[in-house]
Amino acid sequence: MTVNVIAEIGSNWGGDIELAKEHIKKSKDSGATHVKFQMWRANDLYTKSHPNWNEIVKSQLNEDDARELKKYADSICIEWFASVFYPESIDILESLDVKMYKIASRTSTLNDNFSLDTIQKVATTQKLTFISTGEGADKNKITELFKNSLSEFTYCISQYPTPDSEINWNELLQYNFFSDHSVGITMPLLFSTLKNSQSHEIFIEKHVKMDNDNGPDSIFSITYDELTQMIHHISRINLLNLRDVH
Repeated sequence: MTVNVIAEIGSNWGGDIELAKEHIKKSKDSGATHVKFQMWRANDLYTKSHPNWNEIVKSQLNEDDARELKKYADSICIEWFASVFYPESIDILESLDVKMYKIASRTSTLNDNFSLDTIQKVATTQKLTFISTGEGADKNKITELFKNSLSEFTYCISQYPTPDSEINWNELLQYNFFSDHSVGITMPLLFSTLKNSQSHEIFIEKHVKMDNDNGPDSIFSITYDELTQMIHHISRINLLNLRDVH
């Protein structure tokens, strides 16, 4: 089984391009196969009364930053991509030749500004697109929008952090992509173990942070030491070839 581990940076780069590069390097050194950022515009998604407004504004990823970070990720051989929240972001990422996209849970509900336009435009790229459904998206509607394109639904619970007891394992194991917001690394390890005998390829996404990070995403992020340990244990599990266990 091929296990792809996506290090989700989210807002943890705080608008600091050098810190963002450090995140990319640490993701690579930890063994992650992919590193993911988010391309959104604060005014599309939030009001200035939001308690984290200042952090949200700082963490907007503009075209110049995206170009620089993609170039850096390419130079150290880790796949870079992003969640997209407005149509023009897809034009930017297409110019950078990203290999895949992510649609966030809040976008897949079609309730945010530009959600429908964004999804329709991603579908026209015909690139692999992962779609989170943590906020109750209409899967039939999304499937129709992607009917001629590569897409895969992502298991995700939009609670930050997610209590272990809220994870529906019967549902989760129907998916090959787990966007995990639980505390620590236990749930991804269990997912990789249970999927070992079922799938040829899976994706696991975890938010990651620096050791001293106390930003808005830090409470449900793991450190790079934890990411290294998670990937090490997943690799050991994967070598067991549990397809042969009866």
